[in-house]
Amino acid sequence: MRFYVVYAALSLLAPLPGTAFAQDSQAAAIPQNEPALTTPAERLNALFAELKHERDPDKAKVISDSIRVEWRDSGSATVNFLMQQVDKAMAEDNDGAALDYLDEVIQLQPGYVEGWNQRATVNYKLGNYRKSMSDINRVLTIEPRHFGAIAGMAMILTSYGRDELALEAWQRFLDIYPSERRAQKALGDIAEKLAGKRT
Repeated sequence: MRFYVVYAALSLLAPLPGTAFAQDSQAAAIPQNEPALTTPAERLNALFAELKHERDPDKAKVISDSIRVEWRDSGSATVNFLMQQVDKAMAEDNDGAALDYLDEVIQLQPGYVEGWNQRATVNYKLGNYRKSMSDINRVLTIEPRHFGAIAGMAMILTSYGRDELALEAWQRFLDIYPSERRAQKALGDIAEKLAGKRT
């Protein structure tokens, strides 16, 4: 059971493969009769508003994928290329190379949320929970609505036995992305565990 929760939450942390320049899911998420939103911040705000009110999990998944596409595009061809190299290194289980690329990404563009988020993911995979949590904190400073980073925080807190804080993290996640079933289940499992401790 715990492996499933960890695997599911890691999938929330991870980027969409090959979506650095994908637009199909974004086009599906935004009604065509609305005026075009010109800045990334405007697009993200609109998508997050939709995500918060969408109760259908499949439709919400399309919206969350569109949010990931927005996060993924750094606005820099160099950084986007480096992130592609990160994806390649991770696919080949070359975590050291992935970290080297991510360090370069963060140095080039410290305000780019996915550089920090991906480094948090790699550090988590390597068992470097303190480093992962530090990177997650940077992610959430840049983008407090980053549900993937919040999921990662919840996993780390659970691994440290900090169930009440993990519960709060999952509640925070679901306030942003209420229809995510795996997060609902993770929240329910922790709530049940805490209730058992109190009886």
